[in-house]
Parts: sequence; structure tokens; C-alpha cells
Amino acid sequence: MKLYTLIVGIFLLFFSCTKKDQYRAGQEWNYKTRPTEKSSILKILKIEEYPETGKVIHISVSGLKIKDTSSTTGIADKFTHIPISEEALDKSVTTLKNETGKKPDSLEMDGYSYWKREFDKGDAGIFTIPVSEIISSMEKSIVAGDYTK
Repeated sequence: MKLYTLIVGIFLLFFSCTKKDQYRAGQEWNYKTRPTEKSSILKILKIEEYPETGKVIHISVSGLKIKDTSSTTGIADKFTHIPISEEALDKSVTTLKNETGKKPDSLEMDGYSYWKREFDKGDAGIFTIPVSEIISSMEKSIVAGDYTK
């Protein structure tokens, strides 16, 4: 009986640690996309922990088809920075596509720098809804012209 309890304990510890540490900067994930963006992927840029929000995972999303009249093509194909809760990301991702371990470039982190300044002032937060809903919401704001450049 003690051996059985020990094995179950180790098993539970292993899976709780695996889940807890499943996300790392540089990973690319498939996720539950919108119907027109099946090839879209998300990339993890940075992971931070804050007392107010818990774990914040900073992602970029590419392969999008966002209506954007300010773009020369009328379409935006990526969002370079989205701060999201771990729980919302858990509800979004499906399979790990690639684990490059490559650090994000400065362009990807520009959005992070702005967000961090505003977050520290208490004027920005994080998304707690699935990635596909974030994209739809952001697209509605862009189409309505309700955003700041």
C-alpha cells in the first residue's frame, strides 16, 4: 500500500510540474483559431509573475487576416504583443508546434515596453479570454477606428 501511495504521489507531482512549467519563451503553439485563420500560430515572447494578476504570458500572433484600413493591403497579418493570463492561454492552445528557444526581436518587444509602462501606472491589464476572442475584439476596435497608433 505504501508503494502504491508513493507511485501515485510521484505521478501527481510529475504532472502538476509539467503543467505548471509547460510554457517557455520562444515556443510556437497551434491554437483554437478563428475559422479563416487555420494556419495562424502564437509565439511566447516573455513570461512574468505579478501579485495583482498572477502569471502574465506575453505572446505574438501571426497568420491573421484582420481588416485594417490603415494597412496598404487592407489586411493586418499579426499582432506583435498580447498580454494574456495563463488560464486563458490554457483554453486556447492545442499543440506545441516548435520550441526554438529564440529570444524575441526588438520589434516584438516594442508593444511590451508600452504595455509595461502603462501597467505599472495602473492603466493597462491583461486579457483573460481565449486568443481567438481577443483577435475578434481587437479587429472590431480597428475597424471602428477605436484604437491609438
